[in-house]
Amino acid sequence: MFGIFGKSEDDIQKLIDEGKYDELPTKVIDDLAKDLIVTTEANMPEYRVMRRIEVITAECVFGMNMFKDLFAGIRDIFGGRSSAAQGVLRDARRTCLTELRREALMVGANAVIAVDLDYNEISGDGKSMLFVVATGTAVTIEPK
Repeated sequence: MFGIFGKSEDDIQKLIDEGKYDELPTKVIDDLAKDLIVTTEANMPEYRVMRRIEVITAECVFGMNMFKDLFAGIRDIFGGRSSAAQGVLRDARRTCLTELRREALMVGANAVIAVDLDYNEISGDGKSMLFVVATGTAVTIEPK
């Protein structure tokens, strides 16, 4: 399966076993990280935190194109929901949480607890960008 990345499956498995995630292809990292638990809870009753590793963050910046900005401005005047803006917010959140999972994997965690998402707008010169930051504590957990 992993041979297409220029490394044999044995090479990939050896890197995983040694925790050398930064040497793995992005697709392999994403496959490994997708099952990491990410939660806003600080304590999960069904799991025991074995080790708190460190605070990790993921930052993502998304642009809203001028047509989305224009239609959002019209919605501001007349009211209503902006499905384009909601789509960008949803994509930003998903991307940022995916990045947070990658960061957790890189430090040897199998979960991220106490996750907080912050959204801000960066604007100027008639352009606006959405800035999303996800912060959490990378931990290793096991079922109770």
